[in-house]
Amino acid sequence: MNYLKGQRRKAALAGACLAGCLAGPACAQGSVTVYGVVDAAVARIGNAGADGSAVTRIPSLTGSLPSRIGFRGEESLGGGLSAAFALEGGFGPDTGISGQGGRLFGRQAWVGLKGAWGTLQLGRVMNMTYHSTAKSDVLGPSLFSISSIDLYLPNARSDNALAYVGNFKGWTVGASYSLGRDTSSAGGAAATGCPGELAADDDACRQVTALLGYETDAYGINAVYDRMRGGPGAANGLTSSANTDRRVGVNAYVMLGRTKLGGGMFARTTDAAPGRTESDLYYLGVSHPLSASLTLDAQVARKAVDASADDSNLMAARLTHAFSKRTAVYGAVGRMDNRGQAAIALDVGGSAAPGRTQNGIMAGLRHSF
Repeated sequence: MNYLKGQRRKAALAGACLAGCLAGPACAQGSVTVYGVVDAAVARIGNAGADGSAVTRIPSLTGSLPSRIGFRGEESLGGGLSAAFALEGGFGPDTGISGQGGRLFGRQAWVGLKGAWGTLQLGRVMNMTYHSTAKSDVLGPSLFSISSIDLYLPNARSDNALAYVGNFKGWTVGASYSLGRDTSSAGGAAATGCPGELAADDDACRQVTALLGYETDAYGINAVYDRMRGGPGAANGLTSSANTDRRVGVNAYVMLGRTKLGGGMFARTTDAAPGRTESDLYYLGVSHPLSASLTLDAQVARKAVDASADDSNLMAARLTHAFSKRTAVYGAVGRMDNRGQAAIALDVGGSAAPGRTQNGIMAGLRHSF
């Protein structure tokens, strides 16, 4: 009798669970992860004022990494297919204000499907230019890095986008297409305010990016293409859909034991007011573990503007001590040498007078969770 009662109880529980699954997602096989980075630093930058004065501050945009909080998850749909999403917001550790123009999830906000064939995303995505430097740029989106020379590189995201990335036996193939690449004009130094999606102009603010790469444990190389169109009210002279900003890049890295060498180049052509400009960005870096907890990263870079003396050269180095897998302290030094009328700041989002050389030093603390 007790056995029969137990079986009836199990059957009732199974029926309740089945009813719950039919009514909603209560029995779905899925997971959600909360993650983030808090990275705060103090930096002193020379020649920050027009009179040559220096400035000391806690940077808003980044230290060694931009601060962020995010949520990501997956649900198995069966047959090797999964639903996936990511919601990630950036913030300034100096004030706590949301980044990317005050957006709640300004770093990424997308939903998609995943399978053996790759991942399909819909929403605000990190496009192929963002992914292209992930392993070749040893300093990443640090305060002193190639991010200072081209503010778009660490902010290569597209609103209103459909994106695909697939990995096949070492090969990576990816592409994204945006109907309106940037809805914010207040999203920091890289904001362009080009929302697109206009009935009167189908081409306004459209963007396409594409990537082809190959990676092994010992080396990797990729090529990336990025073209954005302008639109009414957009920044940087891209005020018409006839205006374009195009980047073509090649990035690579090689492992020499535990030491990584990484570098690449981006050729940029901008057809915008007041006219056409062409420039090339070259970078080369090394990352070497001095011990189990101490890592030295260094990088040199150059921006060369065609038919102009307005070139800039960067040198930067960073030493990081890891207390654990999640917590580290770091110190960095950098120098930006501007020629002609070039006015690129050493620190991401900073300011520099034309032709001035800036030197800087930074120290910070980073914790991941």
